[in-house]
Amino acid sequence: MNGLPPDSMPEPVIAYFSMEIALEGGIPTYSGGLGVLAGDTLRSAADLGLPLIAVTLAHRKGYFQQVLDAAGWQSEKPAEWSPEAHLEEVGRTCQLTIGGRTVSLRAWRYRIRGVTGRTVDVLLLDTDLPQNHPDDRRFTDYLYGGDAHYRLCQELILGIGGVRMLRALGYRRIGRYHMNEGHSALLALELFEDESEKNPDDRERVFEEVRRRCVFTTHTPVSAGHDEFPADLVSAVLTPAQTQILAKLELPSPNLNMTQLALHLSGFVNGVTKRHAALSRALFPGHPFESITNGVHSATWVSPSFHKLFDEHIPDWREDNLSLRHAFIIPTDAIWDAHRAEKKRLLDAIERITGQAFLLDSFTIGFARRATGYKRLHLLLHDARRLRRLGALWGPLQIVYAGKAHPRDQEGKELIHRIVEAQAEMGDDVRIVYVPNYDMDLGRLLTSGVDLWVNTPRPPLEASGTSGMKAAHNGVPSLSVLDGWWLEGHVEAVTGWAIGVADHGKVSDRGDDADANDLYRALEESILPLYYDEPQKWHELMRFVIGLNASYFNTQRMVQEYVVAAYREALLPAGDAVETEPAT
Repeated sequence: MNGLPPDSMPEPVIAYFSMEIALEGGIPTYSGGLGVLAGDTLRSAADLGLPLIAVTLAHRKGYFQQVLDAAGWQSEKPAEWSPEAHLEEVGRTCQLTIGGRTVSLRAWRYRIRGVTGRTVDVLLLDTDLPQNHPDDRRFTDYLYGGDAHYRLCQELILGIGGVRMLRALGYRRIGRYHMNEGHSALLALELFEDESEKNPDDRERVFEEVRRRCVFTTHTPVSAGHDEFPADLVSAVLTPAQTQILAKLELPSPNLNMTQLALHLSGFVNGVTKRHAALSRALFPGHPFESITNGVHSATWVSPSFHKLFDEHIPDWREDNLSLRHAFIIPTDAIWDAHRAEKKRLLDAIERITGQAFLLDSFTIGFARRATGYKRLHLLLHDARRLRRLGALWGPLQIVYAGKAHPRDQEGKELIHRIVEAQAEMGDDVRIVYVPNYDMDLGRLLTSGVDLWVNTPRPPLEASGTSGMKAAHNGVPSLSVLDGWWLEGHVEAVTGWAIGVADHGKVSDRGDDADANDLYRALEESILPLYYDEPQKWHELMRFVIGLNASYFNTQRMVQEYVVAAYREALLPAGDAVETEPAT
């Protein structure tokens, strides 16, 4: 690519910005759910042939490689990779000012090819250029690394640098800028500055034009999760012109809250489930949050055995994910055979990675999430004696854990340590393993190879969650608290089981004892008897999970909702909702 988009591709009119994007296992430019969702979104955009381009950072040292010692204490190593070995440099640069210094950016291109052969390009911005100051060359090294100064500089590069890179490459018809979380909100500031130059005496016109172009999706249900930078740091990093614009916006906080900035300058804002949208309206009064429930990319998360099975019985499922509702025509014994094949793949991988042998005929529970306090990794192990009794009563139990703790999250690291300690204490009564370095590849194995997916966040802190959706694509039911997507996907004893009750958006005061009791009761009274004593009914339940949940909770449906609600005007014939002035 040397400037303009290839002639064979439609020129993008939608630009999708995300601090992290999961492109493939060997490119560690993501930490977890937000990045995986971004990657799945772009894969579905390619499937649908949307004229879209994405922008992120190169993150040359990745998030991190997780190292667990014998006691289960996590340490970290850089997950270094080389854009030069994986990607194509686009051949243009642009500049921006950070802390009074001029910083040059280049971009690398990754091309996503959809199931129909159509493509979406991803630009990965990189400051590692010889003309930059040595400190500035490191800004695109670490995902979520460093201090507040490092993070603000990264967000400046993503938002303002991303808009400038699109212009440098000749993309002049971008009609929608979609901010996936607040990390890229400074792009709206760049658009505001440009519109102010065009319309210096018409403030309302400036606001109208910027809001028309900006789409904002938030994934965070609590105020503490939204990036906020102190005013003195903002003044030191941004240019005087940019800080003056921020002052004119009259945002609620004297500090720079990235979510408030995005909300103030976006014409369409949404939460990622119905419940999350309602929580966001309460958290940010006066902003009309819509809801577009998340999904996962079906072709990516369906395992090899289920790929083959779906191809045989539902041949158009990749192009039309809704057709997975026809799973009800698939023989249940074929579904079980496909599951057994994936379970064996998972158990073989566990033994290869950890040296621990798990049993194919034992009921296997999966739990793989970011290791942090509110996710409650420990809830399954809340009552070790009761857990042992369940195994003795119904049949052998196995639990597979995975997930990284943020390097500065000591509570998360302690949770991992506690689980590894429990692994030794339980012995063969309940086999437990913690598999290190949870990533896309391990995620595919886990969500297809376990018998039950467990999710235990403390409500209402789960905005959506998508791992259970991936499991559903492989017929694996969930046992989950009624939060996030599970409020929409849960049908008791049909698609899975609930822990607790719906609390209508209030912070749960039930406590771990009550939720653990519900979890054990569901296992004892419903799940294990069904699995061990009525296998045919279990196989039928797996079929319902695919037909009801996989057919709906996918990014094809999700992206189509964005097209209707947020992108439509930009996709109209040229003239009404696109930029027409040449880039400068």
